[in-house]
Amino acid sequence: MTRDLTALADELTAMAAAEHRMAVAGAAHSEDRAEQLAWRRLTARHGDRLREIMDEVGWPTAALVGEDAARAAWLVAQHADRQLDVQRRALRLMEEAVAAGEAGARELAFLRDRTYVNEGREQVYGTQIAGVTEDGSPIPWPCAEPERVDELRAGVGIEPFDEYVARYR
Repeated sequence: MTRDLTALADELTAMAAAEHRMAVAGAAHSEDRAEQLAWRRLTARHGDRLREIMDEVGWPTAALVGEDAARAAWLVAQHADRQLDVQRRALRLMEEAVAAGEAGARELAFLRDRTYVNEGREQVYGTQIAGVTEDGSPIPWPCAEPERVDELRAGVGIEPFDEYVARYR
């Protein structure tokens, strides 16, 4: 990896680490408006930077920037909820990368669902949770084919829906 790509890989992993720290602290769903604003500002800044990266190199694949940085780019795209242009572009570029064998279908499925939900559409794989009931049961966003969710999930390497949501309880 050239020095420029090493720096890009380091930047992407640092961006994802910063988002992870804030997410673990609960900033994205905090009742504290200052924490919510800090989360929004961070993810918007990272979304802007991801847009620039996609302009420069296309989708930052593992072959280009390494596994950790490629996963970090995907995470930044996932969190660009208020920048649908970034999510849509990342989705298109990831689709191309998956077709070329340069990115994972599992991550693409999560990004597809996240983008669809942000567009107000039904998700495909049931990866996005709208909320949690008082008893702790997760409420998924609507799925286009709920009867096929587990079959579709299996096709991209995601565990069955019931196992997935058990983690939320």
